[in-house]
Parts: sequence; structure tokens; C-alpha cells
Amino acid sequence: MKIYTYFLMMLVLAVTVMVSACKGSSKTQQTPKETELIVKQFSVNGAPLQLQFRTGKAHNYPTFAVWIEDMDGKLIQTLFVTRSLATGWYKYGDAGDGNWLKVPGTSVRPAALPYWLHKREKTESDPLMPTPENPVADAYTGATPSGSFTLKANSGVSLPDRFKVLVELNQPWDWNSFWTNAKFPDNPDYKTSAQPSLIYAVIVDKKQPMQEYFLNPIGHGHYSGQDGMLYTDLSGHTTALQIFQQISLILK
Repeated sequence: MKIYTYFLMMLVLAVTVMVSACKGSSKTQQTPKETELIVKQFSVNGAPLQLQFRTGKAHNYPTFAVWIEDMDGKLIQTLFVTRSLATGWYKYGDAGDGNWLKVPGTSVRPAALPYWLHKREKTESDPLMPTPENPVADAYTGATPSGSFTLKANSGVSLPDRFKVLVELNQPWDWNSFWTNAKFPDNPDYKTSAQPSLIYAVIVDKKQPMQEYFLNPIGHGHYSGQDGMLYTDLSGHTTALQIFQQISLILK
């Protein structure tokens, strides 16, 4: 009887170990979530570019724009901008007193992407901020991806031998110990931005091509969007630097 009980206990133990091993194996073999694909075709003869965005632990539906400019900082072409900023219509509208409505509606948020806003394609008569009446052209816009994504685009014009690819991004409500919600209490535009927009960039030299390029942060926009300057001090930024873990570029 004792021998029977012993073998029964050993059998139960063996089955338990096998089940646990199978569960562990199942976890390691899970297929990672596929990244979303965004395609922007501006010209069949344009230069193809592929940008890969890997989300970081602070990612929470940021507003962002992607564009190309020459080495003097002059805009060549916008490749993508999130539809909310491009149309002035947000998931949370503007109450008009510095507070946000918990329903969709219009809003003017110059602190969202001030660096790109001052460079973007527009005529002299167009306002700085896109609105439902004066939106950014649909060709450039798209919904905000929920996670990691790939942007496949091509330029509508030929590119110079050396050029820059840039990304500006901003995420509301990401306050920290430096950029607090009380830092500029009388500035409602600052309250829509929290940590100011981050600008990432990389230089491409077609005469010395690389297999892959990585965009790095080079500065931030004005905290309330009052100008289109590049501010290079990032010492106050924390979680904003974790919105995207990596932004890379492939020319193909």
C-alpha cells in the first residue's frame, strides 16, 4: 500500500511539472502583436522611406508629425501628422477656460507641435493652427496609432544628397517634477502640453548610405507654442522620452 501511494504521488508530481513546462513554453512562443502599417504614397517617382516606431512604457496616444527638411532647416515635405491636430477636432474638446471637455470637440492647441506648425505647408493667408474650416490636407493625415507602427511613405519630390528626417511629438497629462501643472498657472496653452513637445531627427547622406538610421532627440518646442524655435535643453524631460522606445528609418 505504501509503495502504491508513493508511485501515485510521483505520478501526480510528474504531471504537474509537465503542465507547468507546457505553460511556460506557450508563453515564450506567443507571436508578438503585429505593428500597424501606415502607407502614404505622394508620387510614384518619389524617394521611398520607411520609419518604424516602437512604443515605450510611457506611450499613450501622442500627437505627432513626421517631415523632411533640407540641411538649412527648410521644409521639403510633411509625411504624416495625426488627424486630431490636422483638423482641430479632438477626442476631448476645449471648454474655453483652460479646461477640457470630456466629449469630442474643437480645440486650438499651439503647444502641441509648435516646431512643425511653424514650418508646415500653408499659404500666407492660412492660420498657424489647423481648424475644421482650414484643415491640413488629407494626404498627410491619419488616425493616431494605438501602439507600435510602421510608416511607409515616399517623397513627392526628388531629395537632395543630404537631408533631414524629423519627428515632433507631444503627449498631454505627462507632468513631472520640473514641468508641473502649476508651473505656468495663467497659461492655458501650456496646460494642454505638459512636458513640451520633443523633436527627433536624423541626417541622411545619400552618398554615404546606411542600412538603418536612428532618430534621436535634439530638443523641444516652446512650452506654450509661442514660437517655432528649437530649445535644446532636455534636462527637464523624463517620461516624454519614453513615449517611443525607438524610431528608426530605412531607405527603400
